Amino acid sequence: MSYIAEIKSKNILIVGGGTTGKSLANYLSSLGANFTIFDEKATTQPGLNAVAEISDYSIYDLAIVSPGWRQDHLVVANLQSAGVEVLSEIDFAWNLKTEMNPDQIWVAVTGTNGKTTTIQMLESIFIAARVSGIACGNVGTTVVDALTGGNKFDVLAIELSSFQISWSSLPQYQAVAILNIAQDHIDWHGSFDDYANAKMKLLTQSKTALLSLNDPEIILRGASWTGRKVFFGFDSPQAGEIGLVEDLLIDRAFVSSTDAAEVIAELTDVKPAVPHNVSNAMAAAGLALSIGIAHPKVKAGISNFVLDKHRLQTVLSKDGITWVNDSKATNPHAATAALLSHLSNIWIAGGLAKGAKMDDLVRRTASRIKAAIIIGKDGEQIAKALESYAPNVKIFRMSKSDSPEELMDQVVTCAREIAELGDTVLLAPACASMDQFTSYSHRGDLFSQSVANLVAK
Repeated sequence: MSYIAEIKSKNILIVGGGTTGKSLANYLSSLGANFTIFDEKATTQPGLNAVAEISDYSIYDLAIVSPGWRQDHLVVANLQSAGVEVLSEIDFAWNLKTEMNPDQIWVAVTGTNGKTTTIQMLESIFIAARVSGIACGNVGTTVVDALTGGNKFDVLAIELSSFQISWSSLPQYQAVAILNIAQDHIDWHGSFDDYANAKMKLLTQSKTALLSLNDPEIILRGASWTGRKVFFGFDSPQAGEIGLVEDLLIDRAFVSSTDAAEVIAELTDVKPAVPHNVSNAMAAAGLALSIGIAHPKVKAGISNFVLDKHRLQTVLSKDGITWVNDSKATNPHAATAALLSHLSNIWIAGGLAKGAKMDDLVRRTASRIKAAIIIGKDGEQIAKALESYAPNVKIFRMSKSDSPEELMDQVVTCAREIAELGDTVLLAPACASMDQFTSYSHRGDLFSQSVANLVAK
C-alpha cells in the first residue's frame, strides 16, 4: 500500500491549529482523510474538526505535530505513551515526497539570524537560473504546501528553525547551511547547549554543509562531523572554501580543481553590503553551487535580490538623520549586527527576551550607541546592561501606553528630539514583539508609520 493510501486509512491528530496545522488540515481534507485538530487556542479554520481536549489518545493512529510544541508537552507524551506514531510536518512531508516526487532535491538553511534572507536570496538565484525551486518552511509557505501544491518543484529550499530541526529526523538534504549560533529560544530549549545542539543536528541529515568561519560555536561543534564541510568567511579562501578577495566573493569549493577559483559576485551586488548580509550571500551562493547552478546565474540572483521589509530597511533619510527599521532583529545576535552596521545609533530596544542575556550585546556595541529608548516587558534587562557596560549612554524609558500606535508615536517623538546630524535612529529591539505588538512586522510597520507621520512631513 502506498504511503498516501495508508494516510487515508488512518485516524490522524493534527497537534496545533496555526499556520502549519491549517496547511496539514487542507491537504488531509483534499485526500478525504479522517483527522482532528487539537488546538489549545482555538484558532483553527471554521468548519474543520477541532478539539481543545483529548479524552482518549489511543483512538489515533498518527499525530502530526506543529514545530512550536515542546517535545515534553503533556499531549505529546500522552500520544507516545498510547503508542501513537508522532511525526513533525517536515518528516510527514518527506514521506510524501518519496512517493510524490522522489527526485526532488531538498536543501536547508538554519541559524540564529539570517535564515530568511539567505533562503530568499537562494530563491532569487533560482529565478535567475530558471530553476524550478521555491523557498519554504519557516519562511511562509509550509513544506507540505510547497510539495503538494500545483507546481512540481525540482528543488525545495527550506528555512528551518531550531524547533523544526528538533522535531525532524527523516529528510536527507543535498546540502545545508548553518549561518550562526547565538543565544535565542532558551525558554523553549531549556539551555543554550540544547539550542545549539538542535541547530547542529542538521549536519547528521546532509551530504554537504556550508559552515561559517566567523562563528566559533559552529567551528567547535562541527569539528567531529565527517561529512563534506565548505567553510565561508571574510578572509581570502583556502581550497574548499568561499571567501573574499578585495571586493570579490570568491569560490574555491565548487570548482574544477583545488587550484581553481571562480568569482561569485562583487560586493556591490550584495545590498546592503554589511558584513552579516555578505555572509548570507556566501551561504546562499554555496547552496546554489552545490546543486549545480552556474556562477554567472548565482551572481545575477544575488544582484537582483532586495531585502524584505523590517530587515535594515531605511524608511527615511532627512536632515542628515537616517531612520532604519530592523524589527526582525528579535535577539541579541541580530541586534548586534544591526548596531555595528551604523556608527552612531539612537537605539530602540526591548520586548520579550526569550531567556537571552543582553550583556555581550552591549559590550560589543557600546561605542556605536549614542542613546537608547527602552520599551517592552524585558527592556529593563537592556537598560541594566547599558548602565553596567555603557554608562555614558543616555537611556530613555517609555511609559506604558494605551495602544501600540501610541507607544510607537511616543518612541519616535523621543528619537526625533534627541537625534542629530549623522545619527541613525535604529529599531533593532533584540527581543520578540508579542508583549506589546502582534508580531515583529506589526512593530516595524508602526515604526515606519510613525516616522512618516511625525518626521517626514
